[in-house]
Amino acid sequence: MTGSVTIVGIGPGDDNLITPEVQAAIDQATDVVGYIPYVERITAREGLTKHASDNRVEIDRSRHALEMASEGKKVVVVSSGDPGVFAMAAAVLEAVEHGEPDWRNLDIQVLPGITAMLAASAACGAPLGHDFCAINLSDNMKPWELIEKRLRLAAEADFAMAFYNPRSKSRPEGFGKAVKTLQEACSDNRPMIFARNVSRPDQTIRIVPLPDVTEDMADMRTVVLLGSSTTRIIERDGAPLIYTPRSVAG
Repeated sequence: MTGSVTIVGIGPGDDNLITPEVQAAIDQATDVVGYIPYVERITAREGLTKHASDNRVEIDRSRHALEMASEGKKVVVVSSGDPGVFAMAAAVLEAVEHGEPDWRNLDIQVLPGITAMLAASAACGAPLGHDFCAINLSDNMKPWELIEKRLRLAAEADFAMAFYNPRSKSRPEGFGKAVKTLQEACSDNRPMIFARNVSRPDQTIRIVPLPDVTEDMADMRTVVLLGSSTTRIIERDGAPLIYTPRSVAG
């Protein structure tokens, strides 16, 4: 039996947003590896072993998956959203680069998924309709000074922005510092969008002008989007539509 490692994204929460390609890989797996709440989303069945672990052991999890594949198992590593966006694909490839030489010759595939920032954007229109960037606000694996520099430069370049991991119990002050940096760098009322539990039945979308944003508006279940200076809000009955125009005046 030839082993394999397939790194997949299971979307932001709604099972309807799992791609058929990803579901087929899960259906064929002998073992599923991942963070506890993501593994819990995978339906148990005969012939499938689930290996759930905590959030800060990505390299250990990756090595375990590669070891099992070396033994001939068909291993699926699950991430939420897309596995290549602040998720497990980079961790597995890092383990391959620095691990056993034979791991480089394994059948390794990365299957894309629908990331939370795209689901959040779709939920309110098209705020990422022109140039945008995504920034992880966690300073667990990079210094805060680098995050702050990237925020300032992204604001100077007038990107729309998507923010992952805005605020946690262990980092309650990070989002407030990011907001302060953005408020100092942006002198307009561009909208900040708070999409909590996006794609789930209890999804909420909140739109706040940047000057009025406070640090308590986000948590780890929230994806935060920030429009550019050109982002527009279309008022209508019910929820407004937000979009960033496809062109910029010369």
